[in-house]
Amino acid sequence: MLKQANKIWLSSPHIGISELQYVNEAFATNWIAPLGPHVNAFEVGLQVQTKSNHAAALSSGTSAIHLALILLGVKSGDTVFCQSFTFSASANPIVYLGARPVFIDSESDTWNMDPLLLKVALEEAKQNGKLPKAIIPVHLYGMPAKMVEILSIANEYGVPVIEDAAEALGSNIDNKPCGSFGEFGVLSFNGNKIITTSGGGALLSGNAEMIEKARFLATQARDSAPHYQHSHIGYNYRMSNVLAGIGIGQLEVLNERVEARRLNYKRYVSYFTRLNENGFNIKFQEEPHGYYSNCWLTCILVDPKLNNGLTREIIRLTLEAQNIESRPLWKPMHQQPIFANCKSYINGVSDKLFEDGLCLPSGSNLTEEEFDRIFESLDIIFDKYQK
Repeated sequence: MLKQANKIWLSSPHIGISELQYVNEAFATNWIAPLGPHVNAFEVGLQVQTKSNHAAALSSGTSAIHLALILLGVKSGDTVFCQSFTFSASANPIVYLGARPVFIDSESDTWNMDPLLLKVALEEAKQNGKLPKAIIPVHLYGMPAKMVEILSIANEYGVPVIEDAAEALGSNIDNKPCGSFGEFGVLSFNGNKIITTSGGGALLSGNAEMIEKARFLATQARDSAPHYQHSHIGYNYRMSNVLAGIGIGQLEVLNERVEARRLNYKRYVSYFTRLNENGFNIKFQEEPHGYYSNCWLTCILVDPKLNNGLTREIIRLTLEAQNIESRPLWKPMHQQPIFANCKSYINGVSDKLFEDGLCLPSGSNLTEEEFDRIFESLDIIFDKYQK
């Protein structure tokens, strides 16, 4: 048994020196209250990075989805089509507004929303006389969804797309950045994302008027008046100037973080390729031609029928015993108790991904010693199941 050591996290924050300099600048200039020059600069940086015309820095990716739905006029009784294989934050804002999520399963190439199922769902909705108010595909684990196909189908039915790129900053399709495809793009800077502002998010759009409305709603919808006056329900959704300072510093090293995550992926592929040459069959989330993933998390599929009875749960528990964090792939929304009564279009892909899939430690700050521990722990598991 390996000696217990410090915990290896799935995806821990990776903060450098310049982030603190920007935070100190906020303190030194007394820009501690929400908004300020760092927020403005961070929004400009996001626009440049994502090739989006406009960006609003917000308190979370969830708040960005919520505002996007509001701006698209989603109301109680409406439907919104949402990828089933995702984190609940993609779907929860639909329910905030009293609307009903309809879940669309994944395809096996990218693990994201299946355009063919989307077409079936939209055609059925059209025949029933109630098209959805929006479609929310998600770029899971940094892998871009099939946005060209999804947008083509969405445009055919006249339904706007909210692109959940919370996990995909730095990813692209044919050099077009994730977050810039839909009517709106959504980013997250939660502590485990490829860059972080501790907590935070952003709403992206090519529509300047929509982003201005988002900023208005996100600052409690305060009307232009010398007193506090409100003609709309507003939200406390804006990012603080202090956190935006962290974001500016993180954006400066985004390309390095992406490179480190992609190197992690290649390292795991090399390790499991050797195992596969010796009788195992471990599969990865692979990039289609023209796709570029930031490899936020490296994920594997472990089918026990193809791996001598070894399951992803055996691997997870063994790593956990060695103080190494790993995590099953997302449990699909159509399997979640809270969404049990929602309509779903299912093909079995996400069910199988959840059953067999595992996210491995993928932080951009993983050390050589930590990788040695991970591979030594994996060796123990696979040696036991070697025929």
